[in-house]
Parts: sequence; C-alpha cells; structure tokens
Amino acid sequence: MQTFGVGMVGYGFIGKVHSHAHLALPLLYDPLAARTRLVGVCTATAASGEKAQAQAGFDFAVTDYHALLERDDIQLIHVCTPNNAHFALVRDALAAGKHIYCDKPLALNVVEAEEIVALGQTVPTVQQMTFNYRFVPALMRARQMVEAGYLGDLFSFRVAYLHAGYIDPKRPYTWRLDMARSGGGAIADLGAHVIDLTRYLLGPGTNVGRAGEFAAVSATLQTVIKERPEAATGQMRPVDVDDLALVQCRLAGGAVGTLEASRLSTGVQDELRIELHGSKGGLRFNLMDANWLDAYDATVPEAPLGGDRGATRIESVTRYPKPYSLGATKNTVGWLNFHIQSVHDFVTNVAHNVDGQPMHPHSPTFSDGLAAQRVIAACQQSSEQDGKWISAE
Repeated sequence: MQTFGVGMVGYGFIGKVHSHAHLALPLLYDPLAARTRLVGVCTATAASGEKAQAQAGFDFAVTDYHALLERDDIQLIHVCTPNNAHFALVRDALAAGKHIYCDKPLALNVVEAEEIVALGQTVPTVQQMTFNYRFVPALMRARQMVEAGYLGDLFSFRVAYLHAGYIDPKRPYTWRLDMARSGGGAIADLGAHVIDLTRYLLGPGTNVGRAGEFAAVSATLQTVIKERPEAATGQMRPVDVDDLALVQCRLAGGAVGTLEASRLSTGVQDELRIELHGSKGGLRFNLMDANWLDAYDATVPEAPLGGDRGATRIESVTRYPKPYSLGATKNTVGWLNFHIQSVHDFVTNVAHNVDGQPMHPHSPTFSDGLAAQRVIAACQQSSEQDGKWISAE
C-alpha cells in the first residue's frame, strides 16, 4: 500500500482538526486507498511546532513552509493558515508538484483565486477544498435524492449559517476582523460553506444542473461592532469586515432564495440550516440535529386527516458508505466525522490520481472554491452599492 507524507502548514484550530483526521483514517476505513504519515508541520513559532510534534507526532517542525515543499517524502500539503497566506503557499505548492488540501476560502479575492485555478490546471495533482459539510451523511443523502429528481422543479431555497461567537464586544481583535488578512467577515467565513452547499446540492451533476448555479445576488452586509480591543494592549482597533450578511439570490434556472451568514446570532451555537422547496418535494436539514434529513414527498395524495402525507425523518446518522468500517453505523454523527470523511476523500483521490483515475465527482475542487469566491465578491460589491443586484457568475 502506498504511503503519502503530509506537510501541515498551520497548527491552530483547523490544523489540529486536519491532523486528527489523518490519525483517525486507519481506525475508521478498511481497506484504505493509501496510508498517510504526518511528516512535517510549519507553524508561526518554534514553540507551536514543538507542541504539534508532541500532540500529533509530526517528525519535525519548521517556521518556513518552503522547507516542507522541498521534501521528497512529503506529497500532501494542507493549507491551514490565515486567508491572506493562501495564495503564495498554494502557488508555491503547485510549483513543487504537491497535492493540496486547502481550507476555505480558496484565496483572499477573486483575482487570486482565478490565478490559482489557472495555475492548477497546468499541474497534474489533486487540488481539493476543505468544504467539509459535503460529507455530512444527511447532506450526502440529500444530494442523492436531488440527483434522482425528488424535488422536481426547484421553486426556492433558504440557507443560513449562524454563529454567536462575536456577540461580546470585548472579544479581542484578530486577523479574521481585518479585511486585508481575511478577505471578508461572516460572508467569507461562514457564507462560503452554505454557498458551496447550495451548489453541491443543486448545481452541476444533479437534475437541476447548470440551473442551480448562482446567477445574481442582492446583499446587505453589516458591521455592527465597529471596533474591538487588541488582546495584548487593550487598544481599540477598527473592524472593517461584516458581522452579518443577508442576501437575496437568483439561480441560473430562475429559482430564488435567501442566504444568511452571521456571527452575531444570539442563542445559537453552530446552526447551519438548509431548506429546498420543489414541485414534487422538499428537503430540510439543520446541523444542530445532524443525524436526520427531513424529506417531504408532495406526490403523496391528500387524504382525510392527512393520510400518509407528511415529512419523513431519514436516519442518516453515521451510515457512511464503504470503506467506512467502524461497524457502528447506528451511532450519532459528530462534527469531526465530517472532516475525517473529507480527508479520506482527498487521500483516496490522491491514490487514484497516481493510478490515473479521475477525482470523485462530488469532491470539492479549486474550481468550486473559485465559484464560492465569486459569490462572496458579488455579495460584497452589492452591499457597497446599497443592495444592487450583481452578477455572481
């Protein structure tokens, strides 16, 4: 069996999640398409690198990512850095011929994302996004049902990703609140996920197809808490990214919908909601109740007292397809499962790439990252023009 060496760039929260996923692969999948080994990690400080070695078992740590790209025993590069560092790192990793797994968003802006995609098309490696919510069993089942025509003609949709982590005005200023380093606030941080999920569920490869692509948006992006204290000094810094985004959307096929992204949704934790309404049926999902997909079959005839008509709860839990092999598919699913399945998908694609086979059609590519970036940019442009409808294509 092949073994691929992993180079992790960044070991903050998401770097730890990606590392955990690699360590879990041999426990959850049998057979594996390939094994992986955590070879090197690049961190901002030597102390963080030492911690990464102790916690995850990396062979070595560096503070310059070029030291990872130069290694022949590292084939996979994980991009887990602040957003403004993505472009140079991805560009250099492509030049080094590495397979790349990039956390969202792909880049700081559309211009960078377009250059990355164009360069990636000249390099015969796997280039994949960390759109981990494509790997929720209930949403994988939803995609199957949409592909089979369950919705019929799509009328409308509602998608939202809501957090409450920024409601305290004393929460310290970080790079995520700096447009020059993040490329956007809630619309880029949380909106990227629901933009991609909308395309995954309704776009290319489904019976909706091209008609499910975003065509235009009218957006309101607001910065509610306009300054925050620096952690070290307490000095107040201006915030120039959005705290919340409210977006009206038109898809290429004419369906309309709403998209919401907020980091100020008091009373929620990790609320990712999706509702799809069609001529034959409807689908509903909430990440806080992630074991279930609610499906409404509108083709069941009306009857006194309701008959058999009503929403069905599909028990998706951890019923991942093989080679998932833990054996307990009745158990409740957890957030880390989505990242583990996503990394498994990436590693499988790399193994197949070596064998000359194409990527799985549901895998999120750099082109998907670019598509999401274009919608984010259109939302930002629309908000700057008082909600004017802007093309997202």
